[in-house]
Amino acid sequence: MSRKKLIAGNWKMFKTTAEAMAFAEEFLQKIDKTEHEVAICAPFTQLSSLKDAFAGTAVKTGAQNMHFEEEGAYTGEISPLMLSEIGVDYVVIGHSERRQYFNETDESVNLKIKKAFEHDITPIFCLGERLEQREAEIQFDIVRTQLNAGLFGVARNHVNKLVIAYEPVWAIGTGRNASPEQAEEMCAFIRDEISRLYDKETAGSVRIQYGGSVKPANASELLSRANIDGALVGGASLKPQDFIDIIHAK
Repeated sequence: MSRKKLIAGNWKMFKTTAEAMAFAEEFLQKIDKTEHEVAICAPFTQLSSLKDAFAGTAVKTGAQNMHFEEEGAYTGEISPLMLSEIGVDYVVIGHSERRQYFNETDESVNLKIKKAFEHDITPIFCLGERLEQREAEIQFDIVRTQLNAGLFGVARNHVNKLVIAYEPVWAIGTGRNASPEQAEEMCAFIRDEISRLYDKETAGSVRIQYGGSVKPANASELLSRANIDGALVGGASLKPQDFIDIIHAK
């Protein structure tokens, strides 16, 4: 099955709105037509401005987190209603930094995935193992557990639209990255697990990205693999030319 690759930038806690607008102007001036889908997942304060800046283009926007309730006494949180009002296309859910620093659990990830689909926001569902787990050779068990818990009770017609980002925690922001063979092996494993949970057709439609120190220098080798349907790009997405080079990697 042919799957359109998604190259998504995850800006994390970087850039003011003024800096984001400068990025958007330079990025739109330099980027050429691409067969891939492109998105910027930015801090909440920038989303509305970026949505306006990208209006009339193919560039999508995404949030980096979302609460699983629509409203309530959750000081400091952002609801799916708020994201829907802006018109964001994607939301990153379960990033390892959210799990590590903000006590995100498999259960809360599952609730957020379901709520995102309720509001027609496509989740980018992050999962991946820590270094000690890979060294103990339990990486497949860890990823299987995260996948099963995250998709618990999620309907097949929603899973068809899901984006999964395999991000080995030991490769995020470290300068290290999984080899193309390691990344492909895990992405293929995730697809097989989805086939087991649902069916082959559903597994064939799910886009599975790789994330973890993706750079212009390694993008081509990663994106050429059969089961890698794009990239979730951290630091390299902060510079327009670096991000463009990844998008156009051959």
